[in-house]
Amino acid sequence: MDREPTLISFEEFDGMFENFEHTAFRLETRRRYRSDEQTETYRRFAAGKAPGWDLEDPWCLSRREQVARGKRFERVRIMDNPPTPGQRYLLDNAERNSAVGEDIRYLWRTDAAHLGLPDEDAWLFDSRVIALLHFDSDDDLTGVELITDPVQVARTCQVRDAAWHFATPYRAFLTEVPSDV
Repeated sequence: MDREPTLISFEEFDGMFENFEHTAFRLETRRRYRSDEQTETYRRFAAGKAPGWDLEDPWCLSRREQVARGKRFERVRIMDNPPTPGQRYLLDNAERNSAVGEDIRYLWRTDAAHLGLPDEDAWLFDSRVIALLHFDSDDDLTGVELITDPVQVARTCQVRDAAWHFATPYRAFLTEVPSDV
């Protein structure tokens, strides 16, 4: 059966990070995000300098506020070997995200493939709704699709559980990433 996708605005998507009840989980599968490459922190990182993360920016303040309310933010990032520049940037970024309360873990892409994890980049909110992220060929985020079909949500919960179980916390993962690449 074909289904009509339910697309939401980026503003509605942003609101989901304030309105969820207990958990927001993300599976990050992409090799790069163009939006990252357009930031000053990325430019500094690419030039071999410290990115200069601002732990008082609105994103960080919002994350800390939600965590203080007892909510959890979890991510599993898929990493190539060797990592792409964008993946190295996100590995550095994990320090900032962790400082504001996110729990970030990593899986090598070969391990993710062995587990049968999807290539889709998505958030799972409260084990009830999927926010599937759509990207164009330039790695720009073009849309967010909401999925509430119970079968797809249950499958995504299984994906989350497998990814989380086999993923390595980012600080430990740092020791696995070659620094000379």
